Amino acid sequence: MPKVIVAKTAGFCGGVRKAVETAFDSAKKIKPLYIMGELVHNPIVNYELESLGVVRNDDMETLRKGDTLLLRAHGVTEKTYTDLRDKNINYIDTTCVFVKKVHSIVASIDENANVLLAGDSTHPEVIGIIGHCKNKVVCFKTVEELEKIIENDDKYIKNPTVLVAQTTFNVEEWKKSEKLLKKLCTNAIIFDTICKATVVRQQEALELSSKCDLMIVIGGKNSSNTQKLFKICQQNCRTYLVENIDDISNIDTCSINDQTIIGITAGASTPDCIIKEVQKSMSNLDNITNEMSFEEMLNESFKSVHNGERVTATVIKVKDNEILVDCGVKYACYVPLNELTDDPSLKPSDIVKTGDEVELIAVRVNDVEGTIMLSKKRLDAVAGFERVMNAAETGEVLTGRVIEVIKGGVLVLTNGVKVFVPASQTGVARNGDLNSIVNTEVTFKILETNRQRRRAIGSIAVLKREERREQAEKVWADITVGKEYTGKVKSITNFGVFVDIGGVDGRIALPDLTWLRVKHPSEVVSVGDEITVTVKDINEADKKISLSYKKDEENPWEKIRTMYSVGDTVSVKVISLTAFGAFAEIIPGVDGLIHISQISKEHVEKVSDKLHVGDVVEAKITELDFDKKRASLSMKALLEDAEESVEETTEEVTE
Repeated sequence: MPKVIVAKTAGFCGGVRKAVETAFDSAKKIKPLYIMGELVHNPIVNYELESLGVVRNDDMETLRKGDTLLLRAHGVTEKTYTDLRDKNINYIDTTCVFVKKVHSIVASIDENANVLLAGDSTHPEVIGIIGHCKNKVVCFKTVEELEKIIENDDKYIKNPTVLVAQTTFNVEEWKKSEKLLKKLCTNAIIFDTICKATVVRQQEALELSSKCDLMIVIGGKNSSNTQKLFKICQQNCRTYLVENIDDISNIDTCSINDQTIIGITAGASTPDCIIKEVQKSMSNLDNITNEMSFEEMLNESFKSVHNGERVTATVIKVKDNEILVDCGVKYACYVPLNELTDDPSLKPSDIVKTGDEVELIAVRVNDVEGTIMLSKKRLDAVAGFERVMNAAETGEVLTGRVIEVIKGGVLVLTNGVKVFVPASQTGVARNGDLNSIVNTEVTFKILETNRQRRRAIGSIAVLKREERREQAEKVWADITVGKEYTGKVKSITNFGVFVDIGGVDGRIALPDLTWLRVKHPSEVVSVGDEITVTVKDINEADKKISLSYKKDEENPWEKIRTMYSVGDTVSVKVISLTAFGAFAEIIPGVDGLIHISQISKEHVEKVSDKLHVGDVVEAKITELDFDKKRASLSMKALLEDAEESVEETTEEVTE
């Protein structure tokens, strides 16, 4: 069985789809309904319209007042519109919007300008375009024809020249023509009026035919865009043009085998049902049936999705800024990143992967270009909105991500809904940096909602307060004096430190903070530090807890017990002066008093006459009272000891 590849762009373009759908709907409602020429260049579509009672009438003179005329997708001249209005003939206009755009351009061209039109002068679309232009229009089909036109008349070089194109003109031929005109006519004004669908369709046909052994182009033989597809594919491989399944018999199948790759593309006016019939014939696919009527299959061809409609789609490709999905329709369906999520930190690959089924809502259907933009976040927001609104009554705890800091607070995204959390409800300290919680996951409750304005106000702090109350109850249930807790320093004052030990704050008085002499608690700990503390006292009536940070093993009085004894000589540092003496540090945490009478053998009037803060002096330990934690020092005693030593030495020498 050969491998058959069908081009993604094969079949109805957006403009044809809309024209055919309008025509079939109108044919069922309006009798009689007339049409001038063929609606589209596809004999099957036109035959079905005739079977529904649509009457072809190329002579407007035979129409009567009140009759209704169906205007073809290729468009008509401005005179046709005028005649219809003058004769009071109703009309239904199915002209493609891309064709109407060309009408508008040529109608606005200055009367003194030259007009060149890339297209077939006998094609109804081109005839309609010319009929909207006040100027003389010269048509060409190839770049060679364009070059001859310019060479034979220098007015194109001297005067302003405008270039437009038939919407289905060959893209490669257009590029060559555009390049030539820019080279020869410096005052050229160029409008690229080739339909986007045509560009994509021709590009895909070129790429597909380069990979295939045989191409089948399906469409009306008088269809301009089909003929161009046929010529493009012919450049790369053996190509056949077929209008319907009967034409398949004209294809030479002798060389087709299991290794053959067959490509199928189709003109813009070819229904999907015809493409499927050809595909079935070429590949013998059993899952393609033909049990539906032509009208049912035609309806499948222009089946679409409407704005606001919910769909279940399959992810077929994940890009950096969007995802492509299959909604079961011919349109190109996509979801841009900003319709996937409001979270700026996420990429499409963080949300979905190829093959996932996702619930979406259509937000913009472009019948002309054949695209549908869908949204996940908007559908999520519908269900999310109800959940958020109900959470105010149920007290449900929601989870979300802080996505932005705004005036007065932050925005939290939850279930596709943005909830405002005032700064006072964020749990961030007053005057703290709200940016510190951006991009973090938080839990919160809804405090207030407004359905009409679709707004909600939440609180992160209320949950923290509830959690703190629960923690406090546990602490008070089993707290005892002497029990150790690991807590966090919440605040520091001149007289102590407050520590959160789990829902309850305890206070460390300055004397219980350290054995060392410090001027301020900040010399020992900082806000945010995690420290281990011991419960010193509990006042359950006032709900107050006293804590201690000092450790017994760090008690300097226990250290000095093993280091020095009364009578030892030590080097000490003077740390303060008083009227009655000086205090000097023996070891960190233990100070001794050098009484004014113990500074010198001589009478000392003022301590500052002999000592200064920072002086390091030698002194004798004269007292160590471990119970009262008091020590006495004497410089005078060392002087006396020195004199006695000298006297003893002198006596020994004399003897």
